[in-house]
Amino acid sequence: MKKVSFTVLIAIVVIVVIIMAVSGPRSSAPSQGDKIVVTASFYPLAFFAEKIGGDLASVANITPAGAEPHDYEPTTQDLIRIEKSRLVIMNGGGLEAWGDSVVENADPKKTKVVIASDGLIKQHMLSDGQTLTDPHVWLSPKLALKMVDTITNAFVEVDPNNENTYRVNADALKDDLTQLDAAYRSGLAVCKQDSIVTSHAAFGYLADEYGFHQLSITGVSPDAEPSLRQIDNIAKFVQSQGIRYIFFESLVSPKLSQTLAQETGAQTLVLNPLEGLTKEDLAAGDDYISVMNANLTNLKIALECTP
Repeated sequence: MKKVSFTVLIAIVVIVVIIMAVSGPRSSAPSQGDKIVVTASFYPLAFFAEKIGGDLASVANITPAGAEPHDYEPTTQDLIRIEKSRLVIMNGGGLEAWGDSVVENADPKKTKVVIASDGLIKQHMLSDGQTLTDPHVWLSPKLALKMVDTITNAFVEVDPNNENTYRVNADALKDDLTQLDAAYRSGLAVCKQDSIVTSHAAFGYLADEYGFHQLSITGVSPDAEPSLRQIDNIAKFVQSQGIRYIFFESLVSPKLSQTLAQETGAQTLVLNPLEGLTKEDLAAGDDYISVMNANLTNLKIALECTP
């Protein structure tokens, strides 16, 4: 039902845009000058696009600060922005519940839609008898490097005259991601623990890359509800393995993590899945790189890693 209503909403938006084009100036659209208009589905993709596009692109993240992309529904204004964009960047893997409708309704002559995780999603998990895709590839710096290549190629395709600038910008971003990968690889090389407990299953790709295991309280979506048996099993695992820290995240309620920590005598730490930043994070100047470094600091504490 949600997909049907969303498709109807897109159709309405298309009609509104046509009427606006016929009747006069498009007052809802910001003046972009000579910049190409780019829309990203959530924060990490917007960060990558801003770094790659630089001064040549006007990049918007349609998932608001503090919102969670798994269940966010674009507004009418979001859809108008998408329709007017030269480039739309999505993650894929089921992260954007509205993604299929956008792909189906986009005019390829005006708007290129790129799926940044194309070819990268390899992990799945069982939940209530269903096999769910894990879309959280952006949390692995090694996979983020590949996402940057995909996004850069899309920029070049829609604006080939500025290819050199996009590739130079991308190389600078890839240098940062390469340094981040090196920091994770060295920082997590020697650790007493080999497992973490997280609020939702966002860190599978990160764990696989750097040699530890993830046990999550909920599934690939943070709004999934664990059973009492699942919580009891996790509590037993925490106690049997001597795990001292339970991770929670900033965009969803920490109650489950806090309750589990209280029951097991553990403490809590933040592990940010970077599905979005809060207004406070943005005001403080935090970004993908700084948050990933903060995550590394807390992982080293929880996994009891040696310097």
